[in-house]
Amino acid sequence: MFLSDRQSDIVELAKSQGKVLVESLAERFGVTPQTIRKDLNDLCDAKILRRIHGGAINPSGTENLEYEQRRQVAADEKAAIGQEAAALIPNGASLFINIGTTTEAVSEALVNHQNLMVITNNLNVANRLRLIPTVEVVISGGIVRRSDGGIVGEAAVDFIRQFKVDYAIIGASAIDQDGALLDYDFREVKVAQAIIQNARNVILVADSTKLDVAAPVRIAHISQVNTVVTDDGISSEFRDLCRQNEVELIRVRS
Repeated sequence: MFLSDRQSDIVELAKSQGKVLVESLAERFGVTPQTIRKDLNDLCDAKILRRIHGGAINPSGTENLEYEQRRQVAADEKAAIGQEAAALIPNGASLFINIGTTTEAVSEALVNHQNLMVITNNLNVANRLRLIPTVEVVISGGIVRRSDGGIVGEAAVDFIRQFKVDYAIIGASAIDQDGALLDYDFREVKVAQAIIQNARNVILVADSTKLDVAAPVRIAHISQVNTVVTDDGISSEFRDLCRQNEVELIRVRS
């Protein structure tokens, strides 16, 4: 595909930021939103970018985005999802929180909760919640992943299996059309599977861009989740999938 100068710039922006939005691109290049939508459609048809609600992302089938880029992708949606998911957790509960920028958004929204026990394999979550006097933080052992502070490996799996908690807050790097929850690192997946198996209620927090990407390692199926908290950009097909599997679906507006 031959790329115009504007399309080349859009691709570079998507690579550096992780996500580009129609309205901001239209303002940046001084063109109409319709023109930008056509650019994005052409780039997505050529599989250079991947469409999301309101824009496009830089796709990857085998590698996750750099951690700081992931923070910026759907940042407003993640914050709103975090607030909504935290509201589902009662005071006095025990919970797992695993690796992910959206699960971290949940931890940010838990700061006013009372008498929580939080077990996590996420150093960023532990560092945030350790400052809250009403939250007891328990952190797993294992290999610390330099890229994002996630703790993975068999030691983390064995540690998680010692507990049976009220709630698990989990994320996923991708959600397949058949309802499979997917990730990139098989070591992280093993920990996530142990978390799901040892929680009475499983809450998946994932923004709608996760339906637009692919990842190679299976975590679980949507039917193993009790509640999904996501944004209002989710597809009708995913809504049907949740209904068919009797999964509570909560959509938030960012």
